[in-house]
Amino acid sequence: MTNASGIPQLFLRIALGVGFLFPVMDRLGLFGEPGAPNVAWGDWDHFTIYTNSILPFLSRPLASIMGGIATAAEAVFGICLILGFKTKSMAMGSALLTLTFGICMMIFLGIYAPFQYPVFVFTGAALVLSKVSYYKWSVDAALLPG
Repeated sequence: MTNASGIPQLFLRIALGVGFLFPVMDRLGLFGEPGAPNVAWGDWDHFTIYTNSILPFLSRPLASIMGGIATAAEAVFGICLILGFKTKSMAMGSALLTLTFGICMMIFLGIYAPFQYPVFVFTGAALVLSKVSYYKWSVDAALLPG
């Protein structure tokens, strides 16, 4: 995918970026209270309970720390992908994070769990994005010499 058009990579960057940022905002309660329509968690406590369900071998405080690390990574990936900054690295990090998440879901919630959400679609899209050689309309492109 060395000569990909600018539109597909831009679409992938924005879709993945927003796909990472919306769950972060949900965990911080920006979309409403727990139980509100279209709210998965609604606050950090509900997110930590979920994190502990996919990492049951960790104590709740450690699950909260892992959730914090994942949330920080998702925020960084989301912002950088939308801006097109360090896109290859951010795409590979995104793929690794979502693959790890999907595998944990399969092991601890059942084989169908990651397929109820586009977990592996995110992984595949991030891998495709990581193979693009030029990111038109990006910070990466603006920083190229010449």
